[in-house]
Amino acid sequence: MEKTIPLVAQMEAEVPSSHFAASALRISLFTLLREDVSCVFQRDPAARSRFEVLTTYPGVHAILLQRIAHRLWRSGLRYPARLLGWFARLLTNIDIHPGATIGRRFFIDHGAGVVIGETAEIGDDVTLYHGVTLGGTTWNKGKRHPTLCDGVVVGAGAKILGAITLGENVRVGANSVVVKDVPAERTVVGIPAKIVLRTEEASADNIYGINLDHHLIPDPVGRAIACLMERIEVLEGQLRKHGDAVDGQCRTCEADDLCGTEVARKLRKE
Repeated sequence: MEKTIPLVAQMEAEVPSSHFAASALRISLFTLLREDVSCVFQRDPAARSRFEVLTTYPGVHAILLQRIAHRLWRSGLRYPARLLGWFARLLTNIDIHPGATIGRRFFIDHGAGVVIGETAEIGDDVTLYHGVTLGGTTWNKGKRHPTLCDGVVVGAGAKILGAITLGENVRVGANSVVVKDVPAERTVVGIPAKIVLRTEEASADNIYGINLDHHLIPDPVGRAIACLMERIEVLEGQLRKHGDAVDGQCRTCEADDLCGTEVARKLRKE
């Protein structure tokens, strides 16, 4: 005789296991809401009072409703969870699937246009700006959305696609498109996003150690061009030592002043 499995257990099995989900579910909704409100003051200087945050911040509203919907989703009440998610999007213009797992002290600044898919996993102290998408890239029903570890900051308009993982304290530059895993303590920039080694420390004026300087992003293309310019100068110097004539004027354009060594060094420093 075939062994039957309760419907709720089957639905629970479909939900991807995550330590983010487990840690959040062990905490009461009131405690999570209190943390979600408190973290706003750490990351948004415009916040003035708890009442203002609770009544006027769509990101806080979306997170609260998603936490309720996620508990319904985990309990097997899929349609009520989706209906509540639809209402949250209608109210806040933020679309978070009730199946997404979200850690503690999650903050969505402004929030308009944010989309978070069903199997997305978000750690603690993560910050998203408006227009961010945590999307999938496959029709498979398994894990197909990104995992963001603790302390990740995603700039406005960035797209993070696929079942990839962003390590702790990763920063994603505005409008970047991330399609590959990113190690911890890195900044990614561009389309597709390129990894740049992070050397700067967290902002000194933030006592909570959260680096929100997502606008301070390096220019890897500019650095590569600067390296090529310096290399050309070295090669021309070697040719002059061998007595070869080197025309110092550029025949391509009249922007000789933009190709100087000082400009190259400045680009490398930036």
